[in-house]
Amino acid sequence: MKQLFDELSYSVSKITTQKYSTSFSLGILALKPSIRHAVYAIYGYVRLADEIVDSFHDFDKEKLLKRLKNETEIALTERISLNPILQSFQETVHRYQIDKVLIDQFLHSMEMDLQKIDYNSELYNEYIFGSAEVVGLMCLQVFAEGNKMKYEELKPYAMKLGSAFQKINFLRDMKSDYQDLGRTYFPNVDMRTFDNMVKSEIEKEIEEEFKEALIGIRKLPASAMFGVYLAYKYYLSLFKKIKSKSSDDIFSSRIRVSNPEKAFLAFKSYVRYKTAFL
Repeated sequence: MKQLFDELSYSVSKITTQKYSTSFSLGILALKPSIRHAVYAIYGYVRLADEIVDSFHDFDKEKLLKRLKNETEIALTERISLNPILQSFQETVHRYQIDKVLIDQFLHSMEMDLQKIDYNSELYNEYIFGSAEVVGLMCLQVFAEGNKMKYEELKPYAMKLGSAFQKINFLRDMKSDYQDLGRTYFPNVDMRTFDNMVKSEIEKEIEEEFKEALIGIRKLPASAMFGVYLAYKYYLSLFKKIKSKSSDDIFSSRIRVSNPEKAFLAFKSYVRYKTAFL
């Protein structure tokens, strides 16, 4: 029965999410059960592309990404794939009518990661839109469950949250991005002279985006609100740790929130959500 293959496919996407991200895994667990599998499918797919450009150093990354792009087109057209992650993703895309342009823009940003780019403001915004904001919009189409008015209302806030998450990732991963992959995303910033003043300016941008995103989180359907709020709180905790470090610190080590800290944060967030958030 094909149902068994579909169940296996969603399970593979779920395992992929759990393997790569404790934060998003816990956030997804806080969503309504009926939509969790779709968000696992989205994360599994974007993680697959991310791994190609970030980790597969001994292979032809451009060739592998092109193959994924072609297989994505085939899966979406034929409504089936023998790749379990692609299978769960294409099922989710069709079930929730996820815009194809979002997928194309995401893959475009992944292609940008294969090039040596000196990012100006325009390219920086283009990359963030494709690598992070569109992922938030894919998830929002799941959360809205076909309510186009709700999707359009919450779209700007979802983009702000995705942008804030990505910029925090840039700060967190600055050491490996710059030293190992030779990437610098922040526009008009010379990493050789990156200092606390530059870091502070970036942090101000993130703070403003977090403020706007929280407005949108409060307007989400009940099925998704706490899960997104929890992911927001995880990233806010990471952001606070990064803010407390100097520019030299984030170049010397990867800042993280430990699993016990995440568990305690989940408890505190649930109490706040139930008593004061709404």
